[in-house]
Amino acid sequence: MKGFFIVFEGIDGAGKTTQARLLAAALTRRGHPVVLTREPGGTPVGEKIRSLLLDPILAGLNPLAEALLYAGARAELVARTIRPALARGRVVISDRFVDSSLAYQGYGRCLDLKELEQLNALATGRLVANLTVLLDMPAAGALARLAGRADRIERERLEFFDRVRQGYLQLVKRAPERYLVLDGRLDCQELHRQILKAVEERL
Repeated sequence: MKGFFIVFEGIDGAGKTTQARLLAAALTRRGHPVVLTREPGGTPVGEKIRSLLLDPILAGLNPLAEALLYAGARAELVARTIRPALARGRVVISDRFVDSSLAYQGYGRCLDLKELEQLNALATGRLVANLTVLLDMPAAGALARLAGRADRIERERLEFFDRVRQGYLQLVKRAPERYLVLDGRLDCQELHRQILKAVEERL
């Protein structure tokens, strides 16, 4: 794998999407070939799965079915976008990856963590990010940032997002060397500065 794989993680409203876009723009200006993608999505199949998964009309979707749909979208994204870009030496930045399923379906939905890990290892060919940026903040504050019509996930109860947040922190404890954990409540530009500095040091 010639390229460099960066993932942004965190609960809804923590600022992942904004920071992923800022990083992609900054690295592009510095001459790095960048591929910016998202989960679920990033491919025609993935985007269709995304629209299904986030549709509020599917409230009450079986948690295992949910996990399988996410894994299917992820398998397509890895095969069609991420691995080819890395093979060409690109910097790939993804808004969410495997940790999202472990945090949301594992800790949030209380599915078996080992089974989820096996499912996603199959979906990704055991691909692991070079750096995972976790934007951490209390769930109540993150959800308060959300604007507009809430999707199916964003409509979950606060207790669900509390479990997801704690799940992310447990994942960090298991492999701290893989993560850059930052306070999502920091000023947007300060967060970007810290992220860009950490990424440039690794590149």
